[in-house]
Amino acid sequence: MTFNTRHFVVLAALLLPFSAHAVEPVDTAQSIIQHQIEAFLADNKAEAYSFASPQIRSKFPNQDIFFDMVRRGYAPVYRPGNFAFGRSKVVGGTIVQEVLISAPDGKDWTALYFLEKQPDGSYKINGVQMLQQAPGPEI
Repeated sequence: MTFNTRHFVVLAALLLPFSAHAVEPVDTAQSIIQHQIEAFLADNKAEAYSFASPQIRSKFPNQDIFFDMVRRGYAPVYRPGNFAFGRSKVVGGTIVQEVLISAPDGKDWTALYFLEKQPDGSYKINGVQMLQQAPGPEI
């Protein structure tokens, strides 16, 4: 692989600490994620679906299909025991937000939320990657 200017710019963007302008989008992303999780906990399909990006909506064309997909495939997000926000990164119009989740079955997960800036300036959830954590020591 050759290292060109584009690689340097991407690498520099990933390594730079947060600047003041990055805080607002991160706060917005965390608020969106929190509201969607609260909607799942309340079984509010319409509210949960409202945070999905157009790309996600094209794959799951109505709130019932979307809600069922989350319930079956993303149980820790659908019914978290506890959750806390971890690290975040803003690169261009994308925010990646780490969410640490303790699932009802006691397993720990990291959910990486990908939020995309929309043409109207809002952010929508464009995907979630689930990573199961290795069991920690009993406390």
